Amino acid sequence: MPQPSEPSELPARLLTHPDMVSACRDRDFSAIFRLMKRHAGIYPAMIARRCSMTPSRVGEVVSGQRQIKDMSVIERVSDGLRIPGQMLGLARRSWETPTVLAPREVAPPSVIAEPKGPSEPVSVLPSVGLDSILAAAGSRLTPSTVRALNSSIQDYWRRDDEHGGEALRPAVVGQLRYVVRLIKEAGEGEFRQSLYGIAAELARLTGWTYFDARQYSQARTYFAEALQLAKAIDDRQFMANVLACMSLQATYEDRPADAVALSTAAQDSARQHGGTPRVMAMLSMREAFAHATSSNRSATHEAIAESHRQFERITGADDEPAWVTYFDETKLIVDTGIAHGRLGEANTAEPLIADALRREDASNHRGRAFHSFWLATTQLQRGNLDEACDTATAALETATSVGSERVTGHLREFHQRLAPYSKEPVAVAFESQLRATLH
Repeated sequence: MPQPSEPSELPARLLTHPDMVSACRDRDFSAIFRLMKRHAGIYPAMIARRCSMTPSRVGEVVSGQRQIKDMSVIERVSDGLRIPGQMLGLARRSWETPTVLAPREVAPPSVIAEPKGPSEPVSVLPSVGLDSILAAAGSRLTPSTVRALNSSIQDYWRRDDEHGGEALRPAVVGQLRYVVRLIKEAGEGEFRQSLYGIAAELARLTGWTYFDARQYSQARTYFAEALQLAKAIDDRQFMANVLACMSLQATYEDRPADAVALSTAAQDSARQHGGTPRVMAMLSMREAFAHATSSNRSATHEAIAESHRQFERITGADDEPAWVTYFDETKLIVDTGIAHGRLGEANTAEPLIADALRREDASNHRGRAFHSFWLATTQLQRGNLDEACDTATAALETATSVGSERVTGHLREFHQRLAPYSKEPVAVAFESQLRATLH
């Protein structure tokens, strides 16, 4: 275990807090240091020790009497407080997750660096992760190994839907390291294509778990790795899938122009390289979300219509990538409802989302909680306060079984929308349940 004096990763709620994001962007270290104390319990004396600064200097920065402009000091603050470099306009720091592959086509990838720090004692019991099992067995690379790796990815996605990805992430990252080592050992062998594809999916899944936790900087890092891995084998459809994930993240970061650009690039990539109707339907819906974020009604409606046109072209003969099979009729319906809901078109959105929830698999806890939030939102928009609070309470109950900061963030957002009704009994009851569950 790391020593107490070693810097640890900051809480996601701090790194994604709007005030923290803004302070880092402006390099307002007075605000950063105050936020550190308030949200992470890191006091000025600790800041001074971690960043190799004097306590008096830290005090001057906090009070606004002094500014930090020297690049070497800014880098020390980033490293000492574990603020991702990108948040402060720096290159990725050495302690952040390193690049899986350099953007080169000839040289084999290097193994992901192991975390630095004191050596941990050897455990008596081995890890039960797939990578550890295969390594311990000295398994040589065979088609069955590749099938087992692909199967484990499907299982990871299932468990991500059911429980969220926070607890899953260490296992996924460990398996990613293992696959990268296999790529290096395989060289230009017969399994190269499959291994790169598996590594790309594991990198995307890792990025998704960070996105779901609203740790956007780390999510972008892994999405970028997934793009590089897919590019190495010229899998343009999968690159489109990753771009679509990045587009969705941009909608959450309130960057609608970026979201539109990423979704458009995703469609261009897939269209030029044999994108199936289901793939194109999914990508068009991501474009609809992007336009809805900027309240572009006509463009949103056009993208929704294109998604439905593409979906109608799906046949049983299509050779679909495994990563897009989730986009079925139920997903098409609920996403259509959400896109209308983002535009404030509650009369259109509510029946669509309600219908999808009736169809949806009960084991998809995060999806059901997320979609229930949107149903409650549209019900509130239509003035049905009691019904909206009942739906939001059901979403809250489902959310308790899922580790998803994205879902809990939406439920807090719903609570804010109840402000005009704060004295109504149903609103008071929901607030009480929210506090008991999430605080």
